[in-house]
Amino acid sequence: MTTTPQLGLADNYGRVATDLRVSLTDRCNLRCTYCMPEEGLDWLAKPELLTDDEIVRLVSVAVTHLGVDEIRFTGGEPLLRRGLVGIVDRTTNLLPRPQVSLTTNGIGLARQAEALRAAGLDRVNVSLDTVRQDTFEQLTRRDRLKDVLAGLAAAHAAGLAPVKVNAVLMRGVNDDQAPELLQFCLDHGYELRFIEQMPLDAQHGWDRSTMITADEILEKLSDRFGLEPTDAATRGSAPAESFTVHGGPQTVGIIASVTRPFCGDCDRVRLTADGQVRDCLFARTESDLRTALRGGASDEELADRWRTAMRGKLPGHGIADPSFLQPARPMSAIGG
Repeated sequence: MTTTPQLGLADNYGRVATDLRVSLTDRCNLRCTYCMPEEGLDWLAKPELLTDDEIVRLVSVAVTHLGVDEIRFTGGEPLLRRGLVGIVDRTTNLLPRPQVSLTTNGIGLARQAEALRAAGLDRVNVSLDTVRQDTFEQLTRRDRLKDVLAGLAAAHAAGLAPVKVNAVLMRGVNDDQAPELLQFCLDHGYELRFIEQMPLDAQHGWDRSTMITADEILEKLSDRFGLEPTDAATRGSAPAESFTVHGGPQTVGIIASVTRPFCGDCDRVRLTADGQVRDCLFARTESDLRTALRGGASDEELADRWRTAMRGKLPGHGIADPSFLQPARPMSAIGG
């Protein structure tokens, strides 16, 4: 008796991953305090990293064999990857054509926005936690705010829409700046999404008691902006709860990964820059595709390994469980 092989990236809880996050590098040109120490980290050695061809091949397997229809390139900082434009171009030429986006800190985006748009990139998410120069330097340990703002403007001009801004609020640092950050995004036509700080820092110093929660963020914004929740039925697997501003059409989003987890609707899978499959952002185990890829595995064999990797996905990230442990890799090495 033969059985029909499972085509998609399904887990044992009925979820199917169709959104692939691909880390192109673990390196970054900022040193955000909630992500890594000032001196940086021990970066992956070049032989460990997937080549451009290897990245495109694994992405192709995901799209053509596994039903993935959305690709997000991340880092570290993906703009540091020299072959980025070519990778994007080859990805957008796959059939069926996936939606392709980029998560970046925006440094260097002003130089590459037009080329990325020409290569077929659909949109960008830019990390920006403040529009104040002194706070930016305090958070990132770098004087690069002007570069980030220029990158946002260039992305908007190039048509990489909607331009989304991701912001993390830190207690005692920028938690008083939520309204001005939202006003900045409204004025420039960007979509702002606040993200609860997650336990993914390299220093393992995350403390839930000091985290700014979604409820606190809403309280800081509601009086001034008249927020109203949008139709929850339209959210689907999107991580952000969306709220209209002054009746719309502009919106602001809040990603409450810690206090309002959305694990039951998760449709994401991650591929690290060194070719490891992660079935969850907070997974403590990985599945190696790089060794099989370099060992001559066929596309079908790689797809089957990927399916096997996804079946063991846990029902939730377990942050609220007393036994929760942060993953060994920090966010910069996982890919957001």
